[in-house]
Amino acid sequence: MSLFNVYPLYDVTPVSGKDVFVYDEKGTEYLDLYGGHAVISIGHAHPKYVEAVTNQVSKLGFYSNAVQNPLQVELADKIEALSGCKDYELFLCNSGAEANENALKLASFKTGKSRVIAFKNGFHGRTSAAVAATDNTNIIAPINAQQKVTILELNDILGVKAELEKGDVCAVIVEFIQGVGGLDQAHTEFFEQVDLLCKANNTMFIADEVQSGYGRSGKFFAFQYYRVTPDIISIAKGMGNGFPIGGILIHPDIEAKFGMLGTTFGGNHLACAAGLSVLNAIEDQSLMDNVNTMSAYFIKLAESIPQVKKIKGRGLMLGLEFDFEVGNLRKKLIYNHHIFTGGASNKKVLRILPPLTVRKEHISMFFEALIEALAEVELTVE
Repeated sequence: MSLFNVYPLYDVTPVSGKDVFVYDEKGTEYLDLYGGHAVISIGHAHPKYVEAVTNQVSKLGFYSNAVQNPLQVELADKIEALSGCKDYELFLCNSGAEANENALKLASFKTGKSRVIAFKNGFHGRTSAAVAATDNTNIIAPINAQQKVTILELNDILGVKAELEKGDVCAVIVEFIQGVGGLDQAHTEFFEQVDLLCKANNTMFIADEVQSGYGRSGKFFAFQYYRVTPDIISIAKGMGNGFPIGGILIHPDIEAKFGMLGTTFGGNHLACAAGLSVLNAIEDQSLMDNVNTMSAYFIKLAESIPQVKKIKGRGLMLGLEFDFEVGNLRKKLIYNHHIFTGGASNKKVLRILPPLTVRKEHISMFFEALIEALAEVELTVE
């Protein structure tokens, strides 16, 4: 049986990893500055992660949510302690798309309304309502297009106000740093006004922190750079360091009722063990401090590259924008210099999403390679 052809694939086959490096079947070392879409948060094969998952799977990998699971309680308490999101409640699932799907569903339950406001270049997942709220018609099937979604320009506060006043919007969903879209951020006033407008119009404000959460922005959540209080916060990618886990943090004003949400695999014992090991590493290794130090160093070096027209994002969720499409540059970096980077729907943006354990020598290594790769691309064009 052949595989369904979903993605264009690079001719690289990683077979092992160690911290910020991965190794192919020939033993070639690659510097991983993409972390599999920001999933690898504490480094490949982190010893505490390996130990936690190994110990848990040797005892009990899974049982359903029909029984007590103290690991879920421990994980919820740890998230509350590190994030500062006091009194929120946690619902666990398996992915970012599933997190956003449940966030939107819960918003509709809470408000009794069905329309969603989302934003241009936003990406929220590939399932039913989540993909309908994603600004990419190529991945929205007719069955998804039945959802009631209005896509507005980021920073269009007058547009948000006008749509909310119609009275049928259950949720506004936004990434505080756009991921797939290309690291754009709205103005501070926009985020804060949207939060106030949602509260005045019986609308849930959903912070999509699937990619920007778990310390990647330099704070635990990217929304914490602003004076906002999201009703629902979606989380996933860096949460399990590669183990599938996602969830939503739910404001205490939203009352739980049996039947609203449910899951078979969400919050299973193995996922919780993986998730706890990530939080412990973030705390024990002061990884959010490292994010801010490494971000400043990265930006300093990026500012010295004349071909870089714009530096985007914050923390270790960064983008370098050029005046040309970066597809060929990424190929030079991976094949000639053995460095993984990411692309975006903005084809001129090179995305950088390394493990939060990255060090200055790794960033220096990248910029040395980038200078050479840029020269190689220019020679190819000539």
